[in-house]
Amino acid sequence: MTRDERIARADELYERAMFGGEPDGLAEADRCLDAVEADLALARGRLLHARFLADPAEDPAELTLFTRAADLYRGLGDTRGTAEALFWVAICHQVVRGDHATAEPLLTEADELARRAGDRLTESYVLRHLAFVEQAGGRAARARELMERSTALRRELGFRPGVAANLVGLAYLAAEAGERDAAAAHLAEAESLARESGAAGVLGWVGEARSRLSVPL
Repeated sequence: MTRDERIARADELYERAMFGGEPDGLAEADRCLDAVEADLALARGRLLHARFLADPAEDPAELTLFTRAADLYRGLGDTRGTAEALFWVAICHQVVRGDHATAEPLLTEADELARRAGDRLTESYVLRHLAFVEQAGGRAARARELMERSTALRRELGFRPGVAANLVGLAYLAAEAGERDAAAAHLAEAESLARESGAAGVLGWVGEARSRLSVPL
């Protein structure tokens, strides 16, 4: 059901309980509204994260919203929703707070649930951020493997801005390994994909990477 249909169904079940003497449907009404609340919490949390990326100042409501969404989805038995919400809880710890240790088990669980649900897009995000955990821990080879797996999924999905973003990450990893030609090739492809898909933010990352890594055009 859509969100509007869930709300309408909850209203219908309320009417039945209130005026028809049929309270047995109230549990279903709760589940309908829990699903709506979970979706809304996830959406609001993502907006707060976008604001953080534009102006890095933590808003505690972000973690609260994502945690609430994860709890609601889990209670509903929604594996896909739980995977996505757990990913965002992990992002709060990893990106907002710089805490890879707390993020890692959350990402690992999100990966397992996303694969179980067949949600390849969420899996691609989780693998990308698990790669950052490995990179921060000095395990470059493992980081590269995870980033390549994420990139392969994104290519299959036709998610070009996401592929471009990952190629920037792979360029840094290639440069760390002394593979300057590979780094340059990754950035060239990233630039092309970002331009084609209108991903101006990723183009900025490409330029920043070229400057940091002294990789020519």
